Parts: sequence; structure tokens; C-alpha cells
Amino acid sequence: MFYQLKEAWFKILSFIDMGGPVLWAIMAVLFFMWLMILERLWYYLIAFPRMRKQFLEEWFERHDTASWYAKRIREQSVSEANIALKSGLGFLDSLVAISPLLGLFGTVYGMLGVFEIMATEGTSNARAMAGGVARATVPTMAGMIAALSGIFFTTYFKHKATTETEKLEDSMLHTHE
Repeated sequence: MFYQLKEAWFKILSFIDMGGPVLWAIMAVLFFMWLMILERLWYYLIAFPRMRKQFLEEWFERHDTASWYAKRIREQSVSEANIALKSGLGFLDSLVAISPLLGLFGTVYGMLGVFEIMATEGTSNARAMAGGVARATVPTMAGMIAALSGIFFTTYFKHKATTETEKLEDSMLHTHE
């Protein structure tokens, strides 16, 4: 088991070395992105149902649910829930957007190495140029994979926030039986 983890770690380091130092930045962005994704999953699956239950209990304990004042309280509760559901999604969107840009930066950085090879050895060393081009494209691939892994979840979370807000509002509009 330890040997397999060690081998996997060396493969990751080899991949990062192949793609250059920009891959460290992409890896950091990906790490924070997945921390945010896991936090939002925990919130939607565990924390929000508790919050929803509390809002509904407080609402149905009220004797007055039809006055202007009661409607403002309901709107405030729905608004608080909506804000909590959408919390952090802007940051998550930013991390998703930054990933392919970092990949592009890594490509440009890698191509500078190719141009350096061309300047010192000329265009006759195709193997060295091909290795440089391969090294330059790895960050692009890594940035796009990082972004793709985040796009699914940001879309899901936005949809879930809208749906849960509407469900809460509908639950509060119907009388408790």
C-alpha cells in the first residue's frame, strides 16, 4: 500500500515536472476549487435541510401568515436562504474561469522554451522542439480538465440554489396542515 502511494506521488511529480511550474498554480486552484465543491455539497445535503426545517417551523408557529408584515418576514427568510444557498458560488465560478487561463499561460511559458531551443540549436533539432511543444501543451490540458471538473458542479449548485429557494417559498405559501 505504501509503495503504491509512493509510486503515485512520483507519477504526479513527474507529470508536474513535464508541464512546468505553472502546473503548481493549476494544482492549487484545483485544490481550492474542490474544497469549495465539497463544502457546498455538505451544505446542500446536510446543513441546508436543517436550516429549511428551522425556517418552516418558525413560519408555521406564527399565528399571522397573511398580513403585510408576515409577508415581509417570509420574504426575508426566503432571501436569507437564497443568499446562503448561493454563498461562495461566485468564488467557485472564478476558480473555474481561472483554470484554463492558467493553462494558457503555461502554454505560453512552455513555448518560450521551444523558441529558446530554436534560437540556440536552430530548427534542425526536431526532437527537442517536439519535447518542448509537448511540455507546453500539458498545462493547457490540465487547466481545461480542472475547469471541466468545476463547470459541472457550479451549474448543479446554481440550479440547486434556485430550486431550493423556490421550494422553500412554496412551502411557506401553503398553509400548514
